[in-house]
Amino acid sequence: MPGSALLNDIASALDRSLPVSLSLQLKGLIEYGIACGELPAGARLPSVRELADAGGIAPMTAAAVYKDLRRAGLIVARAGSGTFVADGARPNSAPEFARIQAHLDAALAEAEALGVGANEVAALLSARIGRGRAREGRSVRILLVGVFEDATRAYAAEIGRQLKQGDAIDAATLESLRQGRHEPADIYVTLANRRAEVEEIVGARAPVTTVSFMPSEETRARLAAVDPLARVGLVSVFPEFLALMKPGVLRFTPHVRSVDAVLLDDPDLPRFLAEVDVAVYATGAQAALERGPPGLVAIEYRHVPDPHAVKGALLPLIESIRSGAAAAMGRDAFPRENIG
Repeated sequence: MPGSALLNDIASALDRSLPVSLSLQLKGLIEYGIACGELPAGARLPSVRELADAGGIAPMTAAAVYKDLRRAGLIVARAGSGTFVADGARPNSAPEFARIQAHLDAALAEAEALGVGANEVAALLSARIGRGRAREGRSVRILLVGVFEDATRAYAAEIGRQLKQGDAIDAATLESLRQGRHEPADIYVTLANRRAEVEEIVGARAPVTTVSFMPSEETRARLAAVDPLARVGLVSVFPEFLALMKPGVLRFTPHVRSVDAVLLDDPDLPRFLAEVDVAVYATGAQAALERGPPGLVAIEYRHVPDPHAVKGALLPLIESIRSGAAAAMGRDAFPRENIG
């Protein structure tokens, strides 16, 4: 389902055949839609009433989902305009900028008391900034934070191919980051729907930004080659992801008529897998294969960092780190990028 279609049909994408509540489906369609680049920053979302009417759900259910997503920083409500996918840009009136302004005012006042002219202060500030720019040749350390260890390492390797020589990117899971098992990084990168968790762990030590993801080329090719008469079964760890996973799989298998879904922890998983011809499992759900019949055809629904998002959003931020501009502006200079 293309991003524009998802945007227009969020409510109609609710699928009562999925083993997931409609509220979780709605949350997943938007949350993972943002993380996977289906919903671009600034996109206008349906109103609570529009969602309720089109999806056949209670307005309170839609309102509660929006409230959760706003709390996570994924969407914003603008009075008189509607609800939008957050772009994360924060105004220069943020507390960090107010503190910098206060320091500058104090420095100017002290300079005046000491008889130092404004031009001399400006020259000193320019020299300091120039000293920061002189560090442009230094390497930058990036830490990519994900949920599953193997997949996150693969994501880091993909991003690493676009980095400058000398820059380094390592992989961490949310759990290993909480346990303090990693050296501090210059910048932390994660999925849009995990940013709040990473920020909570990292604190003010370094900026946290996001990059959007897309289905891998191998995944798309293997799904397109599925037999039209095959019975396809979807398996996911996270219930809310199924809401986006099913239309995503159908996008690459429009010729397939039979697609059902189950969660990894469902006790009926062995029976479910025995009744399908092809199992498509979300990243992190590979344990499902151990409970399926021998010879079961399996396809991982693997995502990779969107190379356009890396080039257009992440690499410029890395250059800001390299030049020292980010340190001068504070961590809120880094928007919640979501380029799809």
